[in-house]
Amino acid sequence: MDPSRPGFPAELNGYRLVFDDDFAGPDLDASRWLPVYLPHWSSRERTRPRYAVEDGCLTLRIDPDQEPWCPEFNGAVKVSSVQTAQVSGPSGSAIGQHRFRDGLVVREEQSRAVLWAPRHGAIEMRARADIAQNNLVALFLVGLEERPEDAGEITVMEVFGRNVSPEGTRLGHGIKAIRDPRLTTDVREERLPFSISDWHVYAVEWTPEGVSFFLDGRLLRRLDQSPNYPMMLMLNIYELPPQPQSPVRLRPGPATFTIDFVRGYEPA
Repeated sequence: MDPSRPGFPAELNGYRLVFDDDFAGPDLDASRWLPVYLPHWSSRERTRPRYAVEDGCLTLRIDPDQEPWCPEFNGAVKVSSVQTAQVSGPSGSAIGQHRFRDGLVVREEQSRAVLWAPRHGAIEMRARADIAQNNLVALFLVGLEERPEDAGEITVMEVFGRNVSPEGTRLGHGIKAIRDPRLTTDVREERLPFSISDWHVYAVEWTPEGVSFFLDGRLLRRLDQSPNYPMMLMLNIYELPPQPQSPVRLRPGPATFTIDFVRGYEPA
């Protein structure tokens, strides 16, 4: 690990850089990112993200006029997302990545595209967000599910707008079993003294023995379980339906999730 790069402590070594995107081009790098969100459960058209690449950053956003990505299976949830792989079965089947609920059916078959799907390594992202109470921003690693049980998720970072306050931010991080019987869901929302609106580096080291989570180079915790199959990256911003008992603070303009860089390392 290059100790001059922010995010990881210098004692993490034995890695080489294999994925490095600082969003310096005029648009998304098509060799690294697919501008969709699980399109097999909906369609490519409905799942295209609202985004901009400028000033060396990717900004994902939720616009006021944006439509829900999959009303059939996910109600009024809106999302803008990019991912590094896409795998699904034929239309009418239940074969596809991230089966987030029962009863899912492939509505639009997708061609297989695996741009980057690491199997162990280290990942870091520098990002900030401007969100309301009913927004969520996240960096996930999600199994490709080419075998149904390879369905776990590593939640590198996950922040709900309702968990942001002047006292700090509840940062979600951990492992979700989803449909992997070999894993146990263990996600912690820990209040930490930082603001999601400022730049921070979120990172994970993923080995066959366990997964360690970092914020700005500081180890938050380590879990002694580990998915053992390829996983894709997903950068996401969501708008969730407001709850009647929790009125949403109105905010001017779109909710945004701005990413300065994403870097991936594999064991040397």
